[in-house]
Amino acid sequence: MKKNITRCGWVKLTDPLYVDYHDQEWGKPIYDDQALFELFSLETQSAGLSWLTVLKKRDGYREVFEGFKLERVAKYSDKDIERILESGLVVKSKPKIESIINNAKLFLEIQKEYGSLKNYFWGKINFNTITNDVPNLQALNSSSDLSSNITKELKKRGFKFIGSITLYAFMQASGMINDHENQCHCK
Repeated sequence: MKKNITRCGWVKLTDPLYVDYHDQEWGKPIYDDQALFELFSLETQSAGLSWLTVLKKRDGYREVFEGFKLERVAKYSDKDIERILESGLVVKSKPKIESIINNAKLFLEIQKEYGSLKNYFWGKINFNTITNDVPNLQALNSSSDLSSNITKELKKRGFKFIGSITLYAFMQASGMINDHENQCHCK
């Protein structure tokens, strides 16, 4: 962990996993469909929980969802749902597990329509990261008109466990929106 540098105010400095996530991952552009699917899925799992809770279980999610291979997850059955719930490696919520499988099927449709998840999501911002002026933690947005509009579109398609705040967090984490605070070394 790098010391004596300025980070965003939300980073729990006492947790090296959180610090590394902020420094190495959060806000870095993701263009790979499998990585976008994984991040989207994990963000939906954090609904009602802290991101740190899900982050600590990320390796478990990767294991039970076989690396988040979209085509494979889209074919999961009730037997797979039970296997995942019994694993003890993920947040034990059947509706949330079912949502990942449901959303995987719908993402396959988006891939057919747009060519890739990258084209779908990044196309919403003309493939250019939106960089916001964030002087401090209190000025940090939790949603936007854009995240609300994409959420409405996804819900219309049948996506589950997605809301404007969750989608905005996904956009921040995937680098679509740069919301690092202005003084942060990652800005």
